[in-house]
Amino acid sequence: MNDPLILTFDVGTQSARALLVDKRGNIADVVQEKYAEPYFSKNPGWAEQAPDFYFDCLCRTGRALCGRNPDKLPRISAVTLTTIRDTVLCLDKDNRPVRDVILWLDKRKAGFNAPYPGWKQALFNLIGMGAATRILYESSPGNWIMQNEPELWKNTAKFVMLPTYLNYKLTGVLADTPANMIGHVPFDYKNRRWMGKKDLTRCFCDIPEEKLCRLIPSGSTVGNITADFAALTGVPAGLPLISTGSDKGCETLGLSVLTPDKASISFGTTATIQLAVKKYFEPQKFLPAYPAVINDMYNPEIEIYRGFWMLSWFVREFAAAEVMEAQARGCAPEQLLDQAIEDIPPGSDGLLLQPYWTPGILKPDSMGAIVGYADFHGRYHMYRAIIEGINLELYQALHIMEKRSGLRVRELFVSGGGAKSDTVCRITADVFGLPVKRIQTHEACAVGSSMAAFVALGEFASFEEAAAAMVHEERVFLPDSGSHDVYMEIYDRAYSRIYRKLRPIYRSLNDIYKRR
Repeated sequence: MNDPLILTFDVGTQSARALLVDKRGNIADVVQEKYAEPYFSKNPGWAEQAPDFYFDCLCRTGRALCGRNPDKLPRISAVTLTTIRDTVLCLDKDNRPVRDVILWLDKRKAGFNAPYPGWKQALFNLIGMGAATRILYESSPGNWIMQNEPELWKNTAKFVMLPTYLNYKLTGVLADTPANMIGHVPFDYKNRRWMGKKDLTRCFCDIPEEKLCRLIPSGSTVGNITADFAALTGVPAGLPLISTGSDKGCETLGLSVLTPDKASISFGTTATIQLAVKKYFEPQKFLPAYPAVINDMYNPEIEIYRGFWMLSWFVREFAAAEVMEAQARGCAPEQLLDQAIEDIPPGSDGLLLQPYWTPGILKPDSMGAIVGYADFHGRYHMYRAIIEGINLELYQALHIMEKRSGLRVRELFVSGGGAKSDTVCRITADVFGLPVKRIQTHEACAVGSSMAAFVALGEFASFEEAAAAMVHEERVFLPDSGSHDVYMEIYDRAYSRIYRKLRPIYRSLNDIYKRR
């Protein structure tokens, strides 16, 4: 086929997109639907969504895209799908949802009352994993459902991730790739298979194997677009749905991060730094590397749970004036804030922020902190300190992964909403002391997902060939050595010590909060 296209659906936390991507990595067209209500909370900390909410959004975006591109439909060679991670559904024997979707943002906790043998708990405590195992067990939606909705669990034939269910809705086939099995399920990440009954850590979420989906390699055909889905959307029936992987994995691929001397930084709702490696290693102690979209590779990753969400939080809480001015100018308020912080020097005149607005698995008692306030600091200092704090934490994450693997990263590729900002990219380059590269589109996730399909269809002989054809550097941000020296002094003398120094205070505050 001359000039083939891939139709890619990208289902995110805040919006869904349908995109047409060509072999040069160009977005031929895109339809985006922003969610009016990304999730609802029946109880504090819960994050749920109606069972077919994402499918309905996918249908609407697909219908709009196909409706305005009738001339391009014959050029579509395949369909791909990439979605948010750790978002789950319970299905009955007919693959119909029996409860609402539980999102990755959900903070409910399962009860932890001697859920596994005492010798295992003693072993976990001995190797310093006791607290982490408790968090992993408590944060599993499957464990919570088993404890609190036993009748519903009894009627659950399959416990699946969101992309698995959407695969079924598009093709009638309930199957998925290991690159999508990222969440609280009994999955062996190193060997890309479900855990066996004797695996040591299966007890963290011991979902029976019959309730888990069939696994197929990335690049496989899940099935073909059904007549029903075609009628709902206009997508040609019979097209193959090619399995790819999760949003972050596709993003890394779509940035051309294929070798261990590169790192992918995603400045999204969650900020992540991710590598692409052949040899499996844990990015942090007790945390797995995820299966990459490329079947013989892994994506070690460290995330900041509340990443560039923090900038949206700042705009909502502290930037009413900029919001009004941006509306009048027809621009985003972040553009005005970027201009306002240009004259603030590296280090925000002594203001330092630790972005633990939500604690992580290995630092369960952590809280966010802002240190160094003086009478001359204003809200613009705080805005810059957020950007710097996120980057200092990501720098620390890269340092940890390099130390654990013996690798050395030489350049960074950035994506996500924050990567649109030249200011953010310059600060990132200065903090890391490395070139920061931005590609031709912020839709790196869709490019990566489409790349996998083009390779699977034989349009490219390898992922390296696909990346060379589809990924183009739009701009390179080189670090300023003086600014980098400032950030390294801040990191060495202050940032790297904050958590250790504040941890006793965090623990005390958590104790007080728990008694309320």
